[in-house]
Order: sequence, then C-alpha cells, then structure tokens
Amino acid sequence: MDLKPIKADANFRAALAEIEDLWDTEPDTPEGDRLDLMMTLVEAYERRHHPMPPADPIAAIEFMMEQRGMTRADLEPIIGSSDRVSEVLNRRRALSLSMIRRLSAELHIPPEILIQPYELTRAA
Repeated sequence: MDLKPIKADANFRAALAEIEDLWDTEPDTPEGDRLDLMMTLVEAYERRHHPMPPADPIAAIEFMMEQRGMTRADLEPIIGSSDRVSEVLNRRRALSLSMIRRLSAELHIPPEILIQPYELTRAA
C-alpha cells in the first residue's frame, strides 16, 4: 500500500486527487481500505496545517435561521422578547445557559458551539 504521512501541500493535493479517484470504491476492498487510509491522512494534515477556528455562536444562530427561513420573531419563543432577540443578535447581550439549551434543542446547534466565547459590542 505504500502510504506515508502528508508533509507538504503538493502531497496534500495529490492525496485529494487520489481520494476523488477512489471515491466510488466499494467498502472492504483493497481500494476501499486505501480510500479510508487516505482520508485519515488528509484529515490529520488539515488538522495540523489548516485548523478550523471555533464556530461563532451568533453566526451559527444566523446560519440556522437562514437555512430554516426563520425571522427574528421566530426566535422570541426561544430567546425572549423582540428586544432580547435584538440584543443577542446584535451582540449586546451574551447568551444565557437557558438560551443555549433552548437554541440547541430547537435549532439543533451543538451546545459546544453556543458556549464559545464571542465579543460583545457596546450599546451606542
């Protein structure tokens, strides 16, 4: 199988090309096993060289709202009054634990995203 760790961008691009070639292979075959191993190597390289920053809680809420066609008014039963929703989405009020629990349950956002720290703005 002759697999080696990915140590440079050129190797990374070659590994991605090979994954694309192997994508439709059957599991539990030599080619399927190679695909699994190549994907593991690529994931390890990406974690090391292209780490993802923690998700922003407000951006995650806004993304889920957009995906579900929700308005700010739709968040009122989850967060509170329209003023409270506005304060949260405009980053003037931090999410409380109860808000995090309800947002996670209703919008299916993992709590580990919602508990991430984020910068609040000062009211004008």
